[in-house]
Amino acid sequence: MRKLKNSELNRLDAEQFKLAKKTPLVIVLDNIRSLNNIGSVFRTADAFLIEKIYLCGITATPPHKDIRKTALGATESVLWEYRKDTLQLVQQLKEDYHCLAIEQAENAQMLNTFEVDEKQRYVVIFGNEVKGVSQEVVSACHGVLEIPQFGTKHSLNIAVSAGVVVWDFWCKMR
Repeated sequence: MRKLKNSELNRLDAEQFKLAKKTPLVIVLDNIRSLNNIGSVFRTADAFLIEKIYLCGITATPPHKDIRKTALGATESVLWEYRKDTLQLVQQLKEDYHCLAIEQAENAQMLNTFEVDEKQRYVVIFGNEVKGVSQEVVSACHGVLEIPQFGTKHSLNIAVSAGVVVWDFWCKMR
């Protein structure tokens, strides 16, 4: 086997990405501290043609060198917007999307058993590295999805969580 060169991968450029049919999924980042995590989520969103990212609260916005370091140009392809108030945003998005917090909560549905409705557009909300998605935002959502975990740790890194959830949605939507 031979590793492929970047030129052989047939990737879209930023303009082609903007014109491509998007996965009907929006990501909301609720008060994310780490600029590297933010950049990683942009790369994941680019990889799976995500509709849009909302950066909320204390979540930093491009351009920033530490976001750029992990985003590797994805901030130029993925549509994004800053909103100060996550709760207010979720209340607005609920009119057109099925909003799901990614969190550990009572009555959360496990991601692996969640079935995607092909007629539905979705929003997935990822929370702060320490506090998670705020309770008021969790309460405002249509539901909560939990990533099953079986080890000793209580959570995954937010960038890892976004990768797992977005990949799962992409597979189920395709």
